[in-house]
Amino acid sequence: MSKKLLKSGLIVTFATFASRILGLVRDIAIAHLLGAGVASDVFFFANRIPNFMRRLFADGAFNQAFVPVMTEYKAKGDKAAVRELLAAAAGTLGAIITVVTVLGVLGSTVLSALFGWGWFMSWWHGEPGGEKFELASLILKITFPYLWFVTFTAMSGAILNTYGRFGISSFTPTLLNIALIVTAWWIAPYTDDPVIALAVATFAGGLIQLLYQIPYMWQMGFLVKPKWAWNHPGVVKIRTLMLPAIFGVSVSQINLIFNTMLASFLSTGAISYLYYSDRLLEFPLGMFAVAISTVILPALSKRHVDAAPELFNQTMDWGVRMVMFLGLPAMAGLMVLREPILRALFMRGHFGVHEVSMAGASLLASSCGILSLMLARVLAPGFHAKQDTKTPVRYGVHSMISNMVFNAILIYPLGYIGLALSTALSGTVNAISLFQGLYRRGIYTPGRSTLIFFIRMLVATLAMAAVLEWLKAPLEQWIAWSQWSSVWELTKLLVIGVATYILTMFTVGIRIHHFKTVTEG
Repeated sequence: MSKKLLKSGLIVTFATFASRILGLVRDIAIAHLLGAGVASDVFFFANRIPNFMRRLFADGAFNQAFVPVMTEYKAKGDKAAVRELLAAAAGTLGAIITVVTVLGVLGSTVLSALFGWGWFMSWWHGEPGGEKFELASLILKITFPYLWFVTFTAMSGAILNTYGRFGISSFTPTLLNIALIVTAWWIAPYTDDPVIALAVATFAGGLIQLLYQIPYMWQMGFLVKPKWAWNHPGVVKIRTLMLPAIFGVSVSQINLIFNTMLASFLSTGAISYLYYSDRLLEFPLGMFAVAISTVILPALSKRHVDAAPELFNQTMDWGVRMVMFLGLPAMAGLMVLREPILRALFMRGHFGVHEVSMAGASLLASSCGILSLMLARVLAPGFHAKQDTKTPVRYGVHSMISNMVFNAILIYPLGYIGLALSTALSGTVNAISLFQGLYRRGIYTPGRSTLIFFIRMLVATLAMAAVLEWLKAPLEQWIAWSQWSSVWELTKLLVIGVATYILTMFTVGIRIHHFKTVTEG
């Protein structure tokens, strides 16, 4: 079982790695084109709102409610019943998301005022910065329909994942990145308003993603005609699970939206600094945590259907170990190499030395929460697989409230850095709550070997961080180096860091079998 999970995890990780690499290239192109000013603040703002809605209707709450129900129908072996479920789910969700999309486009001004309150107040009083509100309202009209496309893309991706075809859905996001890269490098610079060109590329990228998955759905026999079926038994179960999950999975997104609203009161560039640091944070989260959670959710759902609690616990243990193995060095690496990474990747065009320093400060603060955020992504499926979406919601409320409290405490002395730190701290609150809930209910009890595994991983991570801190040059030297020299120096440090990590792991007793098995020992 663990070998199959490992293979599936590697497939998803490889496809997601390609997507994240292209995502970095996309962000490099956007940084070169827009820098960290008015245009970049507005573009990132206008993309954050439909992405927030995506978490509610697409690859967030819906996915977590849909996969367990889909797994049940699949286990019965009746393909006709599976097709009927898909038609009912697509038609019902499609009708709802169509209404939401239309309202979002028509109400873009209201949404911009609500989530960018600082910009709206500047516009209302005729103060400098009011143009951000007007531009955000226009851009949001163009980017909001992305929600419609990505919702159906996520649904078809969930079907593919349930049937073990993880690579297709994991590769799909690369298409949006390609659309934005092509636009940022070769189209937008020759237009009167580059930010509008990027907004159109977002719309086009969403459409291309959906079209890409349609042939695979046809090949599997699951390209069905949607129909409204609010009272279909499967839809009833999905929406029953989905409604509480909507809030549970959107907690981190609500925190980001709340942080964005607060950042709209800060100086120009605050939203961009938070965005660039968040994108680097999303690299390990998206490549590792999402890959692991994507793989274990169908497996956990099957263990629940099969009434195999021991295997369920072992699968959870495997996921947690993989998070430790990947999350600890990712967190340490970003914290130690934050400014060299930003310099090597983004310092070009309109993104200069000042932007590197400012974004580096927020990256240091947000990196503290990487391990917690990754653990939360892997622990939450333990509840979702058992079709319990209410408990994570309760923990999500605790996390959201703690984020608001941390924001109120930290924003005044630390500004946008305080917003980044509050997200990390609230993520830790969420991960601790999820673990305690699983442990107290007897759903997941980590073995003694997992604790030993964590200690060994921690030792290897500290050794890696110490070596990197000792070898890295001062920021002034990184700035003085050419673009290619900084990339080369960063590459050498990364190779040395990985080598140190692996060597130390071997020295403290970690072996290959620790990743192949999820049992004790």
